[in-house]
Amino acid sequence: MRQLIALRWLAVGGQFGTIMVVYFGMGVELPLAPMLATIAGLVVLNLVSIASLRRGAKVGNREIFLALILDNAALTALLYLSGGATNPFIWLFLLQVVLGAVLLDRWSVWVVTALSAACFVVLLLTHYPLVLPPKFAVGLFDLYIFGALTSFLLIAVLLVFFVTRINDNVRASDASLAQLRQQAAEEDHIVRMGLLATGAAHELGTPLASLSVIANDWSHRPELAAFPDLAEEIEDVRIAVERCKAIVTGILTSAGEVRGEKPEVTRLTAFLDEIAQEWRQRSGEQSLHCDINIGEDIAIVSDIALQQVIWNVLDNAFEASGKPVELTARRIDGELLLSVTDNGPGFDEGILRNIGKPYRSTKQRQGAGLGLFLVINVMRKMGGSLVAANRPAGGAEVVLALPIEAIAWNGRAQA
Repeated sequence: MRQLIALRWLAVGGQFGTIMVVYFGMGVELPLAPMLATIAGLVVLNLVSIASLRRGAKVGNREIFLALILDNAALTALLYLSGGATNPFIWLFLLQVVLGAVLLDRWSVWVVTALSAACFVVLLLTHYPLVLPPKFAVGLFDLYIFGALTSFLLIAVLLVFFVTRINDNVRASDASLAQLRQQAAEEDHIVRMGLLATGAAHELGTPLASLSVIANDWSHRPELAAFPDLAEEIEDVRIAVERCKAIVTGILTSAGEVRGEKPEVTRLTAFLDEIAQEWRQRSGEQSLHCDINIGEDIAIVSDIALQQVIWNVLDNAFEASGKPVELTARRIDGELLLSVTDNGPGFDEGILRNIGKPYRSTKQRQGAGLGLFLVINVMRKMGGSLVAANRPAGGAEVVLALPIEAIAWNGRAQA
């Protein structure tokens, strides 16, 4: 519809200019008032169409069909008042047929074609005679040829303008569709990985529980008093098993397998401090520097998925650099911005170009390259985004942007 509106503006300008040139420049008598009234009607049609689009009116085959019928009627009226079929601009009817073929359903195209042909026949039989001044009495055929050339150029320009714009729209739609298909494929990949992870978590639950019981039994045996080193190693085993159980519980919780647990309401600063502290316990007290400056603290619902996302990014940064990493938290314009920086070698250019795609990693191990893929998709599900870049001074930076409203506590229980 927007393309039709643009074409109609061009037609109105061309028709008005042609009438002015013929009437005042060439001295040809024309019924000026009804012709200008017809052009004014086209202007009103455009204004009404623009207002409808701004109100969000839906445009379908019926609306386009009606618009083309009205354009046909206006063209017929103008040609009737200016010589009918003897007017070389009679071939503008072909433009209406082409537009219909591109935009309309099959039955509508045939109706527009039939109406255009009927209008042509009517203009052959009846029209307002075009009386030329005496100076044009000689060379009428040459004058018609000139008019036909002008008509051809006008139709060609309008068709090129319209068809190229339509092609641009089609290419944009194809690109959008390809992106949606890629997103659907990625989400399907996530679903399949989630099913595998949930199944693995269920299967790991029993052996981990057994290991936990065995480790606890060993730690209480009196014989270990004579072997403090062995007792310490058994305690390390027990802690590692408990950590594995916590990971499995987190997987099941994220998959919705754990029931009956109410969402935990906390403060944003406390939530971030807890994430940082727990990560330090796993990686070392000096492994993370925090700078949390979010202004006014707010109540949020503690989100396990967001917690796992932040830990994942911190793990990647620490593994890449082998040095302490930095977590910065800011709140800007309703968004929580979490920046993780490291002093490592930075991202490979190939990784940056394909950031977020699965199995794109420089780590030479099976299953590598899923971390940022999962992070980006979780952020997208929560309405946020991820941006990764190499810092000019060296190292890498990953910025997570999340709308505050996605985790804010609104005072009601959340599903």
